[in-house]
Amino acid sequence: MKAFVIHRYSKKDTLQEVDLPEPKVSGNDVLVQIHATAINQLDIKLKSGAYKLVLPYKLPLVLGHDAAGIVTQVGPNVSRFKVGDEVYARPSDFRIGTFAEYIAINENDVAMKPKNISMEEAASLPLVALTVWQAFVEKAHLQKGNKVFIQAGSGGVGTIAIQLAKHLGASVATTTSAKNFDLVKALGADVVIDYKTLDFETLLSNYDVVLNSQDEMTLEKSLRILKPGGIVLSLTGPPDVAYAKEIGLPWWMRTIIALMSRKVTKHAKRLGAVYSFLFMRANGQQLAEITSLVEAGKIYPVVDKVFLLDQINEAMAYTANGHAKGKVVVKVR
Repeated sequence: MKAFVIHRYSKKDTLQEVDLPEPKVSGNDVLVQIHATAINQLDIKLKSGAYKLVLPYKLPLVLGHDAAGIVTQVGPNVSRFKVGDEVYARPSDFRIGTFAEYIAINENDVAMKPKNISMEEAASLPLVALTVWQAFVEKAHLQKGNKVFIQAGSGGVGTIAIQLAKHLGASVATTTSAKNFDLVKALGADVVIDYKTLDFETLLSNYDVVLNSQDEMTLEKSLRILKPGGIVLSLTGPPDVAYAKEIGLPWWMRTIIALMSRKVTKHAKRLGAVYSFLFMRANGQQLAEITSLVEAGKIYPVVDKVFLLDQINEAMAYTANGHAKGKVVVKVR
């Protein structure tokens, strides 16, 4: 099968096309013929080596964290899927590799594709939708009447975060450029701030939840707009001790991570707020909940541009510039 790999960590190197055998299926795995995948900032950061301490992958590595396609084979213990099912998934860490024509995925990480959207649209959802679900439903317990600030509302995570927050009954503030105001308002944003001309810290206060996806300075400002007991959920770090424990890092790595997050954790505590790092995980059951929301019209995918598999390096470069509206998708088949 055709696949695209990295042979070393590098910001400048491009993905290289290789011919690999189809993955073998065993146990609870399903083999998925990939029709579409998507580019995430996570792929770009992995490629550069940003996560090599906490995610020590063996090289060469097929990147890719989103897949939509058709089940072509099932393992002997699979009970939830059959050959011919249209599915989508975010494979578990250390089993990624959707920049390819096929992938074997544990059935627990897979869900039926929403019937009312295309393969390309479905491929745009798993990683970002699970990120937002785990932020708002699992960690923040977002509910009706809460106020949530979502940074970069027109991006891949932001477009889904606005919709889920509104579905849960929250009031939403977001930042974007003026050219994207209509988009984020259509998604449900109540307060829209032009990050190029205004400082959100001077306009927002008494918020329950912040979804942080930007730099350290923005993170510090975000802590200051929270009400007492409010929470910042950061997708960009720094990692915290709870995350280190969750993924089973050794004591010496936990110590390093504790030092990395010490400043922001102490700052949050002084302000009476909570800081939490979120690194989403695969979860087919949660993805099935998201399927229901998509089919009910509560959430819809926002796709900026679709590339072909042979154009995957162009797709990576386009995503890396940070100006995509919604997700960048790669059509595999």
